[in-house]
Amino acid sequence: MRRYPPIAEHGLIGDLQTCALVSSEGVLDWFCSPRFDSPSIFAGLLDHDRGGHFAITVDSPGTSVRQLYLADTAILVTRFLTPEGVGEVVDFMPVDASAEASDRHRIVRVMRGVRGTVNFDLRCRPRFDYGRLGHDLVLGDDGARFLGPGITAYLQAVGPIRPERDDSDVRATVTLHAGEMAAVVLTVDDADAEPPYPVTEEGLRAEFTAVLHFWHAWVGRCRYRGRWQEMVNRSVITLKLLTYAPTGAPIAAATMGLPEQEGGERNWDYRYTWIRDASLSVRAMIDLGFTEEADAFRAWLGRLRVGNGPNGEPLQIMYRVDGEPYLDEEVLDHWEGWRGSAPVRTGNGAAGQLQMDIYGEAVYALSQSTDFTDVAAYERWQRVTALLNWLVDHWDRPDEGIWETRGGRKDFTYSRLMCWVALDRGIRHATTHARPADLPRWTATRDAIFHQIMERGWSEERQAFVQHYGSNVLDASLLLMPIVGFLSPRDPRWLSTLDAMDDELVSDSLVHRYDPAASPDGMSGSEGTFSLCSFLYVDALARAGRLDQARYAFDKMLTYANHVGLFAEEIGPTGEQLGNFPQAFTHLALITAAMSLDTELDNADPARAGPHGPPFARRV
Repeated sequence: MRRYPPIAEHGLIGDLQTCALVSSEGVLDWFCSPRFDSPSIFAGLLDHDRGGHFAITVDSPGTSVRQLYLADTAILVTRFLTPEGVGEVVDFMPVDASAEASDRHRIVRVMRGVRGTVNFDLRCRPRFDYGRLGHDLVLGDDGARFLGPGITAYLQAVGPIRPERDDSDVRATVTLHAGEMAAVVLTVDDADAEPPYPVTEEGLRAEFTAVLHFWHAWVGRCRYRGRWQEMVNRSVITLKLLTYAPTGAPIAAATMGLPEQEGGERNWDYRYTWIRDASLSVRAMIDLGFTEEADAFRAWLGRLRVGNGPNGEPLQIMYRVDGEPYLDEEVLDHWEGWRGSAPVRTGNGAAGQLQMDIYGEAVYALSQSTDFTDVAAYERWQRVTALLNWLVDHWDRPDEGIWETRGGRKDFTYSRLMCWVALDRGIRHATTHARPADLPRWTATRDAIFHQIMERGWSEERQAFVQHYGSNVLDASLLLMPIVGFLSPRDPRWLSTLDAMDDELVSDSLVHRYDPAASPDGMSGSEGTFSLCSFLYVDALARAGRLDQARYAFDKMLTYANHVGLFAEEIGPTGEQLGNFPQAFTHLALITAAMSLDTELDNADPARAGPHGPPFARRV
């Protein structure tokens, strides 16, 4: 077992309230409960010795390992191929798609002998509360109980498994021949809850079938029928796994503390709901046919308390999955971090930043609904008008920008762009659906923002739109300019900007967010290319009619996915994945890039389209 496997050497399982990562060696080294943003129980990914892990491995010379998902599911299979035989571990979490939050969560790990004889080695080493709290172990005939403060983890076994004490932890050796199976189920719950029911082989088979059918039925709702079906399906499953079902709130990533540079300090907690990321997912989910998920997020957004921004603004940039705004940042000094990448942070101090672009994304999401039979439709529109009336008076001020830089506030062009989007979408919605609105003020402000961006956000020297006023720094966030309809994707100024980005931010089809050396962001170290921006680049190229370049960049980008189709936040200089994993924003951008590229390819050559035409009409 490697001390710190590469970030990308993991698959993701989950039950729609929390999730776990399993390495390609069969080591479960990340799991928080009862929610995504709860303290960890297994976190060997961030500290091998003190973080805890739940390993099922095969220690035999000459062993090779393969990991895959069962197609269109979140069921993960790790196969061990040894000279003596072939075995596999099947990992899944029974899905709870209800609106009820639960403290009980279960991880099922099934071992199977496929051919010959395989010896599995099992080690279960929980470390509660980010490894800060100890636990007691109680061994019994029915398995083991790990008793922590206010929380209990039950390890139940099926088949020829005899757990043994290993200090306060458990280990076991399991030998399986072809056709034999054994399983362990880890159930985590509140300490006062009733113990779980006994586990049986028959019951596990029924749970496996139920999970299989759930994912097949859910993915079957996807409307995408384009060229990259498998990758789009994997991405939308990932987005679903990263959404908290009781509230409909998506998180940005499953993990915290994974670095943007090995050994660096850019290590953040991404287990929260960003207004920006989640709002932009609404469009993709609607286009794919997942309207229930989009409606659930809009309902969550509509329930947020207004006025809790950093300086009394209506919104802050991110929240916990239950809508609470408290994300105090704390450094876990007792952890060394992935491959020594300290500090490890929990919570996120960027929640206190002013980022004006979130109003564009929030209004975009709230105004997407046209179902006026919804009992909340009136209240939702009232929320939109309140946000826009506030924005009319407050849009023209510096902020920290989309990338959460800690180098001071500036007049970021992207922030002004999304203020324009907020007013533009509000005006469109009010006009189209006869909603009450102060259209003269909204229109005048929208037009003022447009003129300001064209005059101050444009650099004659660079012949490009720039990161912030008065600079010549480029910024890949502006790849959204044609996507949101601010400029035509073939406008001369936009094409000139795209050319400038090609020259400075793009490296072998991979895109940097910006150049930290040219625009200091208050942090030391460097970072990799940003996968979100690489997919936005594909989208922009496709819309600009540069289809050969777009398709080449997209296909090349797909080669950086990990072995099961997942992406972290960034890609390093030698192709390694960096940052928190998997990142929802990256998978969202993959979906939108695939849809745009499909549409443009089919529009360029109608003969390529199916009998019903292109898979999607362009949406703005």
